[in-house]
Amino acid sequence: MRRLTPVLALGALLLTALPAHAADALAHRVSYGTKAPYAPGQNPRTYQRPPAGFTPVFTENVSRHGSRAATGSEDGDLILALWDKAEAEGQLTARGEEFGPQVRALLDAMAKVGYGNLSGRGKEELRDTAVRLQRRLPSLFERIASDGEKIDVVSSGQGRAVDSGTAFAGALADADPALKPLIGPARTDKDLLYFHKAAGGAAYRDYIAHDQRLADTLKSVTDRPRTHQAAAGVLRRIFKDAFVEQITDQVPAAQAVYNLYAIAPAMSEESPDGQGWGMERYISRSDAAWFGYLSDAEDFYEKGPGFSDSDITYKMAGVLLDDFFEQAEAKRDGTSDLGAELRFTHAEEIIPLAALMGLPGSTEPATPGEPYTYADNSWRGASVAPLGVNIQWDVFQKGDRYLVRMLYNEKETAFRAGCRPIAKGSTFYDLDELERCFGRG
Repeated sequence: MRRLTPVLALGALLLTALPAHAADALAHRVSYGTKAPYAPGQNPRTYQRPPAGFTPVFTENVSRHGSRAATGSEDGDLILALWDKAEAEGQLTARGEEFGPQVRALLDAMAKVGYGNLSGRGKEELRDTAVRLQRRLPSLFERIASDGEKIDVVSSGQGRAVDSGTAFAGALADADPALKPLIGPARTDKDLLYFHKAAGGAAYRDYIAHDQRLADTLKSVTDRPRTHQAAAGVLRRIFKDAFVEQITDQVPAAQAVYNLYAIAPAMSEESPDGQGWGMERYISRSDAAWFGYLSDAEDFYEKGPGFSDSDITYKMAGVLLDDFFEQAEAKRDGTSDLGAELRFTHAEEIIPLAALMGLPGSTEPATPGEPYTYADNSWRGASVAPLGVNIQWDVFQKGDRYLVRMLYNEKETAFRAGCRPIAKGSTFYDLDELERCFGRG
């Protein structure tokens, strides 16, 4: 894996070059980690045109489900128990007095949506992504409709992934009604799109449960003075000092506040008048950034590039990468009647796939004994796998030659180092070159 340290410098440059309010929003986005809501990465008007004579003949993607409610009420329950006690004892700050009702309203909204289910924002993210796909490749979808090709929709079978596929396919059909009868009934493939819980993920699950180096590394990352300092800082925004000093487990309590802060943007449509929940009032930007780093570190070691001497976290994603190749190859070989393959899954699948493919931000593992930090590694959950993250391959044909273009969060993205595009600076690659580069000879 190659280093991408220039990305760090670019991020710093962006923060200094942006207007203050925009820089603040960008800083918060990083702190949300993999709970960051989706944003397309490129203006469609700036995409490269395919070489002369090449026309789109197939598209395939894999998408994480969209923004969702928290998977349970544990964080709210934990912090509200403390809040109720502090209220009874007169130990709330002025800001803290507003915190309890705000959290209760957020929990009520998530319960109404259904814990773990897509929020209104999540459904909109998927619908908008589908519409942009259709507008990006209008001639492909005209061809699919005229030739009666099929559009396959497949998911992990988990509710939010199923619902994401439904929202995406429905928006595609609304954008071009001729596609509706061609969109097949959604199917489930756990081995492909929930592999961390399927048979192929057995060794991975053992690593998560029993690997001592992993446990020791995460403990060393978390158990630092800065963590305890940040926890106290979070709690002092809500509770008076005397009450904070009585809390024996300050880190889990502050972590609960952070988790509510991080999920709140995904629930923005359910907030009063859609104006947001204002949870950033209860955690400073620096403390949010620290807890965001801790969340990223856990995802980095448990799902992402991990340790430099091991591929246990991402090797299992090979089944999904194989499927991308097999679908494109079947189109080339004339053995497929599909015009599009649409897959819907989870962060536990996207993050390892990004590492396996060497996508931007996922190219650099951590050296054992040198823990992952923001200072020396470009991996950020908000960039690698935000809610609604997607990877797409578009296949173009001219005669017996087939080209592939990859979009990552709808941004034209080069394939990993060693893969040669058709020309310097081009985002188009010969399919047979990609087969060579990924060792599919």
